[in-house]
Amino acid sequence: MITVHHLNNSRSQRVLWLLEELGLPYEVKRYERDPETMLAPPALRQVHPLGKSPVITDGNRTLAESGAIVEYLVDRYGEGRLIPALDSPERLRYTYWLHYAEGSAMPPLLLKLIFDKIEQSPMPFFAKPIARGIVSRVKDSFINPQITQHLDFMEAELGKSTWFAGEDFTAADIQISFPLEAAATRAGLNASRPKLMAFLDRIHARSAYQKALDRGGKYELLG
Repeated sequence: MITVHHLNNSRSQRVLWLLEELGLPYEVKRYERDPETMLAPPALRQVHPLGKSPVITDGNRTLAESGAIVEYLVDRYGEGRLIPALDSPERLRYTYWLHYAEGSAMPPLLLKLIFDKIEQSPMPFFAKPIARGIVSRVKDSFINPQITQHLDFMEAELGKSTWFAGEDFTAADIQISFPLEAAATRAGLNASRPKLMAFLDRIHARSAYQKALDRGGKYELLG
């Protein structure tokens, strides 16, 4: 039996969704973020030394990292589902988007979350204008332009096919969902990019996505 060590409002929601798409039985062990720090609880370190989510256990195997988990589940249990044929052009795109999601799309979104929190944090009155001035310059000169560049890129790529790897829905679409949902929550993704918004509408309507929400519980990205 596969166990998903599921942290609320985290990337592990994608793992639940993938398991529902594959129709695999699994158990959910829930963990809650600290309400003040929003960090994962120490109990997760008993599963994996880094104490982060997602983590799955499958028999005597313990596996962390979203991309590695997706690849493992699709390769071991997919039976050819949710992955394009080997040596096809779609397979290359699939591999690209599977790794792009965390390697390229998420870093500027994470930086925005961190700098937004710094900007909103209480601080001595004399430090406030200096700190906020630095934050504003970093966001305006680097973070926001990077996010815009990535969103424009993904919008254009979805003009080439219905899904990110091609005309068929794949696990790469599951992997890319988290940065796009994060962007819609806190980074300005809206109707000005209709293809990305239509993508989010399509994935949210999938029955497996809805079942994963039922299993995982309340899902609100940090904003």
